[in-house]
Amino acid sequence: MTHHISTMKHMLRSAFLALGLGFGLVSAAAAATPEAVPVAALDAGLLATMKAGAAGQNFQTRYNALDLIVQKSYNLPELAKNSVGFLWATLPAAQQQELTALFEQFTVVSYVSQFNAYGGESFNILPTEKPLGEKKIVETQLVPTSGDPVELDYVMQNGPQGWQITDVLLNGTISQVAVHASDFASLVTSGNAAPLIAALKNKIAILSSGAIGQ
Repeated sequence: MTHHISTMKHMLRSAFLALGLGFGLVSAAAAATPEAVPVAALDAGLLATMKAGAAGQNFQTRYNALDLIVQKSYNLPELAKNSVGFLWATLPAAQQQELTALFEQFTVVSYVSQFNAYGGESFNILPTEKPLGEKKIVETQLVPTSGDPVELDYVMQNGPQGWQITDVLLNGTISQVAVHASDFASLVTSGNAAPLIAALKNKIAILSSGAIGQ
């Protein structure tokens, strides 16, 4: 299923670089540890999104269903803060709140716009986990019906809401947060993230064909 693997890689690169400015099965090991539970939930949500897209459900319906799962699986405030970088602390509280909400929308629309078909792929959560200080890396593979699996790992942090995703690693090495921080650097100055807010709103509107973020 070369087309589906290509779509997966495109989705990840779109999510990482968009401002550049699914899975059939989840392994039994998925829920073996608390830190893997949010990953298993996300995988199940993506599977439902793919099947819903194949069945012709509209974008808004698929977005609403996946949004609830993303809110629980991801630590969105931490993701937004780390993606902006060291200038986050200089931003007004109102801009920080707006950016957190926009990162949520951006994450969900990126998934929904790309995970819109199902071709029998499976998703395998590996039983081995890597320590990263107080964090854990949950290693996963997207397994196509033919061809090599794609490695996709999640950095998990335990907090008030339990274990949640704070970063995603494509091929086990390419950090979503690091790429965002690099790309966003020109859109944020001390005390002002207005250009980044505008860019995120524009990208969300494009990915959702105007269904989200108007």
